[in-house]
Amino acid sequence: MPAIAAQARLPDAPTESDLLARARALTPVLRERAQRTEDERRVLAQTVEDFAAAGFYKILQPALYGGYEMAPLTVFRVAMELAKGCPSSAWCLCLVAVHNWEIALLDPAAAADVWGKDPSARASSSYAPFGKVTPVEGGYRLSGRWSWSSGSDHCSWAILGGVIPRPESPGGSPDLRAFLVPRPDYEVVDVWNVIGLKGTGSNDVVVKDAFVPEHRTHQLMNSFTMADPGRATFTSRNYKYPFGVVFAYSLAVVALGMADGALEAFREDMKVRLGAYDGAKAMEDPFIRQRLAEAEAIIRGLHTRLDANFAELDALIDAGAEIALDLRVRNKWDAQWIAKQAQVAIELLFKASGARGLRLESPMQRFFRDVHAASNHAFLNPDKGALNAGLVQLGGMTTDFVL
Repeated sequence: MPAIAAQARLPDAPTESDLLARARALTPVLRERAQRTEDERRVLAQTVEDFAAAGFYKILQPALYGGYEMAPLTVFRVAMELAKGCPSSAWCLCLVAVHNWEIALLDPAAAADVWGKDPSARASSSYAPFGKVTPVEGGYRLSGRWSWSSGSDHCSWAILGGVIPRPESPGGSPDLRAFLVPRPDYEVVDVWNVIGLKGTGSNDVVVKDAFVPEHRTHQLMNSFTMADPGRATFTSRNYKYPFGVVFAYSLAVVALGMADGALEAFREDMKVRLGAYDGAKAMEDPFIRQRLAEAEAIIRGLHTRLDANFAELDALIDAGAEIALDLRVRNKWDAQWIAKQAQVAIELLFKASGARGLRLESPMQRFFRDVHAASNHAFLNPDKGALNAGLVQLGGMTTDFVL
């Protein structure tokens, strides 16, 4: 397939401001649905329909298939707004939208397979290399069971991790790939019974000896070297960001959106709350004011960091310059730091909410549970991220190649 330059904006394509306005309108709706979403343990069908109608799944999708080809920061801002209402729904939205971006990095035949007949098709994922991979003519046979596939119930494709065996070079680096598999070739097993991000439907995916053609594999070393085959075809600036950086931020920004939601909920509550014992206004409590100020400063700083990092990446992309490896390492570490500090901010506010924050009708308990679940994602592990970032700062070679 020849190179496809940035497509002309579709006549009805929204602007980022339009998309954010739609997200703000949906946030109170999601807040009302949040408990039902947790009870169902998956994103509600009406919410999926609302996201599709708002165009959220199209934000990063190639224009060739009806998408908007916007920058990752646009979908991140949408997800941060939605996370104020329902973190589980925002988590799934951001991941699925980023998968639409990832598919464009593969051989262009993969995008044709996914969207050629159904431009609204969506994919979930589980990148841990749990699968057994057997090379065969034209591709691979894939079998295995993968956990934590968020949004799998409302997707018709799955992106699943595996390692291609290399018997000819046992000491070489593993050929780590993600395999794009259609719904008829896998089964979703309902196992998602958890305390946080309860509504993400992050169930298991089971594949039994499915054939995956070569063009439907994402070779992660290609992403490390920025040599993904789709970049030569889909040439808009949208597809010039590093894969591992974008994916890490897609998780971190939802945690940051939870912190935004917790801050807003806490502030509004404390403006009117009276002490249970003395009837004093909560806003007169110095510890309430201190924790609020500290949490707000943390959250504001995280937004500043996120915006500054993408401004730097955008400047390099617009100049046609290389995004250096050390910068990619720093950005992935910053994504992990953002999630870690968002958790710290929420903990400050949750603790200051007192016993009322424990009530199921309080959004504070949901933000507290959900941010802890989000920060447990392997991509957001701040301990491993710090060790690698520190190593690179000292002149060492990165030990993380999903950058």
